[in-house]
Amino acid sequence: MTDIKELLLSRIRDVEDYPEQGVMFKDITPLLADPAAFTALTDALAEIAERTGATKIVGLEARGFILGAPVAVRAGLGFIPVRKTGKLPGATLRQAYELEYGSAEIEVHAEDLGADDRILIVDDVLATGGTAEAAIQLIHRAGAEVAGVAVLMELGFLGGRGRVEPALRGAPLEALLQV
Repeated sequence: MTDIKELLLSRIRDVEDYPEQGVMFKDITPLLADPAAFTALTDALAEIAERTGATKIVGLEARGFILGAPVAVRAGLGFIPVRKTGKLPGATLRQAYELEYGSAEIEVHAEDLGADDRILIVDDVLATGGTAEAAIQLIHRAGAEVAGVAVLMELGFLGGRGRVEPALRGAPLEALLQV
């Protein structure tokens, strides 16, 4: 696992003062542009999906779509997008959550989730945990089980794990990289 961590880290670019002064943004676009690194990432996340017994992958808008869709294909599972409010047509389930400054909402097509589904949530970064926690709540409200959360990197200094783990009810939270 050390080799893959080194590969992934070598393809993540730090961008100072983005999107605002004092923030060090972790840009994954160089990783996505490198077929070997992107394949290694997809394989690692697909292995987590298989290990957790997931039946479907949920990707969180927007980079969770980029990572989650190929993971679903690699693992032979369905893919479900969890979107910002107003982006999905038809009937949806909606979940509000608090941000550092304000609130937001995400939604999903409820008919895409069933009582027999075990959902692995995939995203690029676990930061404060608000979006992941809301997605877990949304999946539970739809009647499905959460098999776990898998992210490329966890920004441990922001405390997201402490917010997400109680909502997981014992399911795993796996981060390939700790930053």
